[in-house]
Amino acid sequence: FVAGAVEGGSTLFEVPYFGRKVYLTQSWQLYAEAAMPALERLYTIAPSFRAEKSRTRRHLTEFWHAEMEVAWATNDEIMSHGEGVVRKIASDLIEHRSDELESIGRDLDLVARYADSPYPRMRYDEAVETLQGMGVDIEWGQDLDYSKEKVLTQDFEVPHFLTHYPKIAKPDKYVLCHDLLAPEGYGEIIGGGERTWSEQELLARLDEEGTDKAAYQFYIDTRSYGGVPHGGFGLGVDRVCSWLTGADHIREVIPFPRDSRRVSP
Repeated sequence: FVAGAVEGGSTLFEVPYFGRKVYLTQSWQLYAEAAMPALERLYTIAPSFRAEKSRTRRHLTEFWHAEMEVAWATNDEIMSHGEGVVRKIASDLIEHRSDELESIGRDLDLVARYADSPYPRMRYDEAVETLQGMGVDIEWGQDLDYSKEKVLTQDFEVPHFLTHYPKIAKPDKYVLCHDLLAPEGYGEIIGGGERTWSEQELLARLDEEGTDKAAYQFYIDTRSYGGVPHGGFGLGVDRVCSWLTGADHIREVIPFPRDSRRVSP
């Protein structure tokens, strides 16, 4: 349980908790950041919850989330960490599970390419121009939803990092950030970047959002008593499994999927 949002507040699941309101966690990030000055490098693999109403092949309301935070890391370094993780997963699949991949009809050459080839970086401006050239109705400043990511990534040879978003496209991001978009129309599998670590910048951000600071006091305190620059990312485990196995829908790679229409098996 958490006292406030980590991602957008509209995707929170509210839960009554002994006379007060709390929420199912959207991410482990805030707690990892609290431990940053002492531990410097952390990771977790745990469930996260998003009240997503989207009915796409990649959205779940409960999903497995692999997250990491690294002290003193820049956005570029966080991207390198994320790329290393994804390429290692693809490499291990080829080395240890190629028979299973072949049995479900997956193209091993594709997975090997995802393991062996570097992942290019594409700026937001370039992505918008590319989509406009493909006839997609998008204006500069709009975030890329799944329908646009699907078109953009359909012909990618390997995953691409999308960088240099304008603030208007990601108003909840106040520092350098990125998304990793998987090819074959799968879209975002990682979101990450640098974190706001200055107390003054954090307070200004909370004021701009109109957020109740009381719910984030422990988080503010981590800056008050000596935070350090850091960054991290979150990887959607189910999305990565779906992409690397070539599944048609994310529900095919989790035993009991939960989405906006399904709770019971």
